[in-house]
Amino acid sequence: MHEPLIGVTTYMEPAARWGVWELPAAVLPSAYPRLVQRSGGLATLLPPDDPARAEAVLARVDGLVIAGGADVDPGLYGAERDFRTGPPAPERDTWEVALLRAARASGTPVLGICRGMQLLNVALGGTLIQHLDGHAGPFDKAGVLGEHTVKPVPGTLCASLVPEEASVPTYHHQAVDRLAPGLTASAHAADGTVEAVELPGPQWVLGVQWHPEMGDDLRIMRALVEAARTVAYPVANTV
Repeated sequence: MHEPLIGVTTYMEPAARWGVWELPAAVLPSAYPRLVQRSGGLATLLPPDDPARAEAVLARVDGLVIAGGADVDPGLYGAERDFRTGPPAPERDTWEVALLRAARASGTPVLGICRGMQLLNVALGGTLIQHLDGHAGPFDKAGVLGEHTVKPVPGTLCASLVPEEASVPTYHHQAVDRLAPGLTASAHAADGTVEAVELPGPQWVLGVQWHPEMGDDLRIMRALVEAARTVAYPVANTV
């Protein structure tokens, strides 16, 4: 069976340490590529690059994951920066918006995780709530994931993958405000926060606010891998 190649975006940090080195680095928690691998795909990392290269990159991968990370620049959706919004990551914002737009044009399956879901909403014309209490972990403790339940909306792609009300690992303080044109909210937290969005139609596009890479549920990533396999190897999938 063909193993589709899934590109996962990365952080770009001014300094990271390993061994005797401290250097600028493109980094990503290993849980992301491991989730791809556990779900039947091949993982490759996509560090920030010239946005003009996004189309060429999408021609070489079968699926795209926009990973979690820094807060999205509120300037991208025409808002003033809240004092609680984190430092900007302009290289990531520009690169990942270009990847999302190239993916829409090419039909490449897309999964946005946390920041990735938020950026998907912004890239398609939506806005964000810049600060939300109670979703960033136990007592909003830095660096410690929390957990809460999400309820899927019946009839959606999200509900077809995770039909039950599920407890998920979570760590975020921003969320969808105005939903982008064309997107559908497909899961909510108990307080009404949008926890998943998707793009109805033939292209597989899903964003989840939680962190599936930090749990044991492979259903969402397996679905992305299968969608990528179907798009990349249509003949093989009909034999």
